[in-house]
Amino acid sequence: MVVVSGGGGGGNAWAKEMTIRRRIASIFNKTQDHFPCLRDYNDYLEEVEDMTFNLVEGIDVEEIEAKIARYQQENAEQIYMSRAKRAEDLAAALKASRMNPGKAGASDTAAGSSQGISSGAGVQGQYAPAAVPGGTQPRPTGLVPQPIGGLSDPLQGDDEETMRLRAERGARAGGWTIEMGKRRALEEAFSSIFI
Repeated sequence: MVVVSGGGGGGNAWAKEMTIRRRIASIFNKTQDHFPCLRDYNDYLEEVEDMTFNLVEGIDVEEIEAKIARYQQENAEQIYMSRAKRAEDLAAALKASRMNPGKAGASDTAAGSSQGISSGAGVQGQYAPAAVPGGTQPRPTGLVPQPIGGLSDPLQGDDEETMRLRAERGARAGGWTIEMGKRRALEEAFSSIFI
């Protein structure tokens, strides 16, 4: 086992930052709906990010903690309501995912429920609230893996030509071309001549 001890305290810097960000996000949880215009909301987000950065870096910690305490006292009801709404959204997403298990395959449902992904709730691309124990990142809801192709796919079949076309299309989709492979092989061959 290798133990690295640095003078900068960078060993748990990521964990410290995540703890601070979770704490700040649970207190400063206003949404764009709480503001009359987008500019005010962006100013609010910038102020929250500045406080988070300063806490992570240890700049004016007492002043920021006092500001956080003041904000919590002034906005206690709003913070409580936002947390309750987040919990309700999570409960609704979990209920919907349990009610629509037939939409995904058995393995997709098991994988989705273990990761907090709802298989049928909400509009595609919405995010479920992150009010789960351990407080991980929000997970997309309503995203069910879609098979490539389908019944109208012209490249269905198991003959040799179809398999070759599938492999070629798959390689091109990844940004690879046959010419690229040939050029790389030539470069490698000629670069090794003079070694």
